[in-house]
Amino acid sequence: MTAFEIELTAITHGGAALGRHEGRAIFVPYALPGETARVEVTEDKGRYAFARLVEVLEPSPDRVAPPCPHFGIDGCGGCQWQHADYPAQLRFKAEIVADQLARIGKIAEPPVRPTIPDPEGWAYRNHAQFRPASGGGLGFQAAASNRTVAIDECPILHPLLADLYATLDLELENLLRLSLRAGTATGDRMLVFETNDDLPPALESDLPVSCVLLLSDGQHANLIGSNHITEAVAGRAYRVSAPSFFQVNTTQAAQLVRLVTGCLDLQGDETVLDAYCGVGLFTAHLAERAGLVVGIESSPAAVEDLLENTAAFDNVDVIEGPVEAVLPDLDMPIDAAVVDPPRTGLDRLALDALVGRDVSHRRPARLVYVSCDPATLARDAKRLAAAGYRLAEVQPVDMFPQTYHVESVALFTA
Repeated sequence: MTAFEIELTAITHGGAALGRHEGRAIFVPYALPGETARVEVTEDKGRYAFARLVEVLEPSPDRVAPPCPHFGIDGCGGCQWQHADYPAQLRFKAEIVADQLARIGKIAEPPVRPTIPDPEGWAYRNHAQFRPASGGGLGFQAAASNRTVAIDECPILHPLLADLYATLDLELENLLRLSLRAGTATGDRMLVFETNDDLPPALESDLPVSCVLLLSDGQHANLIGSNHITEAVAGRAYRVSAPSFFQVNTTQAAQLVRLVTGCLDLQGDETVLDAYCGVGLFTAHLAERAGLVVGIESSPAAVEDLLENTAAFDNVDVIEGPVEAVLPDLDMPIDAAVVDPPRTGLDRLALDALVGRDVSHRRPARLVYVSCDPATLARDAKRLAAAGYRLAEVQPVDMFPQTYHVESVALFTA
């Protein structure tokens, strides 16, 4: 494929820089806006194309040398922006959120605030999933590939996990995946094994670390120690079992709690919905401020954690099941709501059931949407606007430094 020069003018959701060549859009990973580069097309989509960065001819002032030897075009796909300095990353994320809301959500001048930074920008991940590498050892999946890149060290791992990873000595033929988890505020550490045949590995450990086998049916079995870790966020402790989701950046999870509770502005007697509530990151803090909190969660393991994490409260009702199945039959008025859906966004049936409630089952006056994907946030913002909600503010939070991923807390008012 013939290489050509291109000027990059913008950053896009997904992390690539954008330029135009011969009338069509060209997406170039590992390039930055403001750069002139030599590239070659790797995937031709007709009206647009993806290209490989061959050479940076005129670098952006935002370009820095990435510290990780595994970062780059042929390396690990876990980070996309180590070549951009941190202030630029924060700027890019706010721009991407605003762009998605304007283009997909059709919201003129979306009220997006500057991104809240991570205090360090490195060594933040409390959870990482590794796969066996073909040449031995463990690694991460390469970008746009099923290939696993063997990893010696990872600068975005929290030190508790980095130290644990450095001590591992594993030769397991039936290993499918290995997850490392830590309670960064408590020091708890856990290894979660997944095997091809659901058979437990033979283990020896002289470390204070729990080992759990996660089975293909979603159940989990203790091998060594406990089947959960304990983490603390914003003054509250949370039990997190091996299969349960928890935010990977504990420090920034506290920012989410602050933003969600602040946006709701509860007075003490409201009925609050917490949908996709997981182990109860928000539920416990909402229970301190509301009359009743109704938490909905589909994961059985997370529900068990949630019940434990809210056991001190008598004003929390927990309903196990998919949000889209539970909400249409929820027979009570809702004053305020928090939704924290997966990357696919708020299920359409769930959205309709929440905002289409009749007078006797009033819909929430304030709806806080915690999003991990700007595109699906924008899609759902458009639906909420059509239902009569106004987007009051959007606060991006950098939960994932060195990557294009961005968390946002959006407030909608009826």
